[in-house]
Amino acid sequence: MKRKYLALAAMLCCGTGFAADGNREYYQTDAEQHAGIAQVSCQQCGETSYGDISCGCEVAEPSCGFEPTCSAEPSCGFDSCDNFCDETGYSIFDRGCECDLGDPLVLFGECGNFSMGGWASVGYHSEGLNGTFNTRPDNVQLQQGWLYAEKAIDTSNGFDIGGRMDYIYGTDGQDTQAFGIDNDSWDNDWNNGPDYGHAIPQLYAEVGYGDWSVKAGHFYTIIGWEVVQATGNFFYSHAYTMYNSEPFTHTGALATYSGLEKVDLYGGYVMGWDSGFDDNGDSFLGGASLAISDDVALTYAVVGGVFANNQDAFEKGYMHSLVADVSLTDDLQYVFQSDLLSSEDRVGGTVRETFGINQYLIRSINDCFAVGARFEWYQTEGTLGVPVGDNTDIYALTLGVNYRPHANVTIRPEMRWDWDEQENIGLKDGDSQSTFGIDSVFTF
Repeated sequence: MKRKYLALAAMLCCGTGFAADGNREYYQTDAEQHAGIAQVSCQQCGETSYGDISCGCEVAEPSCGFEPTCSAEPSCGFDSCDNFCDETGYSIFDRGCECDLGDPLVLFGECGNFSMGGWASVGYHSEGLNGTFNTRPDNVQLQQGWLYAEKAIDTSNGFDIGGRMDYIYGTDGQDTQAFGIDNDSWDNDWNNGPDYGHAIPQLYAEVGYGDWSVKAGHFYTIIGWEVVQATGNFFYSHAYTMYNSEPFTHTGALATYSGLEKVDLYGGYVMGWDSGFDDNGDSFLGGASLAISDDVALTYAVVGGVFANNQDAFEKGYMHSLVADVSLTDDLQYVFQSDLLSSEDRVGGTVRETFGINQYLIRSINDCFAVGARFEWYQTEGTLGVPVGDNTDIYALTLGVNYRPHANVTIRPEMRWDWDEQENIGLKDGDSQSTFGIDSVFTF
């Protein structure tokens, strides 16, 4: 879940094949394709038929411009004809040729509803970006060394109790501490030099009964689509909106009700933003998630009240995110997110006014490969060095790949381009910057 509208137009690989009669067909599974091939006997095999693969028939109309010279030998790579075809003649980028990830290795694993695990995210980026996690350029770094322990609740048989604890160490650690309050309480001073740090971003208990559940303690926000955890995001880098206009954590209580068809409701009380176990304000956190159809989900999340109430800062206001998650096809996902933040100080002066639109288009080629694009428009006043009374429009385009050579490993290279119309945020070329980034996430 986590005034101008920009449309992201991206075509991420071809998604269709062509039948022998020239008509366009969509193949969803290997079984469907093999079933269609098996209906043609050896005697029927000809220039306009696929034929049974055991006949050695040639394919008449391979997709993606390949010549009809692929043999019938099943292949998920370059065959003897040097064409990237499988046994039907279709490119693996059309059909999503299966890959074998193997079984994930686990250090702790699961025992009933109890699980322990973690991951390590090691990354590199060529340029730093103010207002994001990636601010330490030209260094290979441990961004997230993560451990968690969780007892998930199961209310199918009535009342249950559980909880979760997360621990992080790395260059993302300082950004995940309880920095919203200025008394260095909880984990806010657990630093190791200028870049590395420790944090406990989640420590909560959860109880449930039937369609109700309540978590109480320190937990991640429900605002927005991107999350802090490296395992929860497609891209290595983060959006400006996520870092500058959304809370990371809350301390309080949040209830969830899932007894309505296709609707989940959220509501609770939290002590401000990013505050550990100290009272940093009084806020409402809530929202609703609606499954409009099997392919479309809409989530609205809101936080309103006092965000910060300490000696150095006071901020109250309203912030919401609206996320539409759409499955355009079985392999193509589109996400639209809009965030609005408006806050003021004790005397009514503006602290932050921001508005943003993020759009994501992600194409899964197979279990090993996915490609994606993100385009962000972020309008801000009061963040990223933009003074109150002024505002600037920032744009960012990110193109990336997820490659999984093993069930425990994800490699995420990306190219990112940022533009700032008023040169406020310190980009390398004043108003623009291009950045290469890559990380590897190892789960256990």
